[in-house]
Amino acid sequence: MSKILITGGAGYIGSMLCTKLLQEGHSVTAVDLLKYDKGSLNHLYFNKKFKLICDDIRKVSLMKKLIRQHDIIIPLAALVGAPLCEKFKKDALSTNLGSIKTLCKLATKKNKIIYLTTNSGYGIGEKNKYCDENSPLKPISLYGRTKCDGEDLVKSKIKNFVCFRLATVFGHSYRMRSDLLVNNFVYTTVKKKKLTLFEPHFRRNFIHVRDVVNAIIFTMKNFNKMKNNVYNLGLSSANISKIMLAKKIKNQYKKLQIKIVKNRKDPDKRDYFVSNKKIEKKGFKAKISLEEGISELIQIFTNDKNKVINNY
Repeated sequence: MSKILITGGAGYIGSMLCTKLLQEGHSVTAVDLLKYDKGSLNHLYFNKKFKLICDDIRKVSLMKKLIRQHDIIIPLAALVGAPLCEKFKKDALSTNLGSIKTLCKLATKKNKIIYLTTNSGYGIGEKNKYCDENSPLKPISLYGRTKCDGEDLVKSKIKNFVCFRLATVFGHSYRMRSDLLVNNFVYTTVKKKKLTLFEPHFRRNFIHVRDVVNAIIFTMKNFNKMKNNVYNLGLSSANISKIMLAKKIKNQYKKLQIKIVKNRKDPDKRDYFVSNKKIEKKGFKAKISLEEGISELIQIFTNDKNKVINNY
């Protein structure tokens, strides 16, 4: 079993990943400042193979020690999302990019790096064309630029790596977020019974957080055939527009009213469909449907009255 270091281990993906890796028998160290949800890892403290270090990954001395002690490094710690990065530009650069520069300097040949970036780097895709791993990256936000630059660093400096360009993630996590598009649409549906859409034709690809975790575990088990490559990671049946997503939600929540505003622009200009064929040819295919995720989220936002603390 592997010794795994996860930065940002208490986050939306990290808390789910730590849980699954421990179930698989691995030893897991998570580094996280617990800024958003101090209880997302509470269910793991009983496990003797789990350790949380509540500290800042920008501390070089800390990371030097931890990288030496672990086989697999999964750097998830980041300021996630365009609004948060615009608000805290200095922290975005030092965390999203500076910490990856440090990792690249300190990692050795024995370390395997699994780096998650975002397929929002594709920016605005061509109308009738899917973005694949050879499509040009045209990030339209500071967040997208820091993640794309981080990917470039990993590809050029790390000996053993796999990079994933993630679709927009949805579904329940121990550190819940309602600011991701599917989660947000369902949350708004349950709370307000109404969705107001700007530029409803804008397209996006989606993936359930459990499928992201399963892809990482698949990669660990098949690292040699996966390594030193970049893969889009999304659900191929979930390349859909915002209006198509809203209609899927309405199919399960009949009270929903959908309003389209024609004279307003969406500040989020991302618009693309994504091909996931490369990773599917390697043997991994995302399986959890949007319909399953919408059903899960309706129940969560209906029954769980705890306040969701988002990134922005």
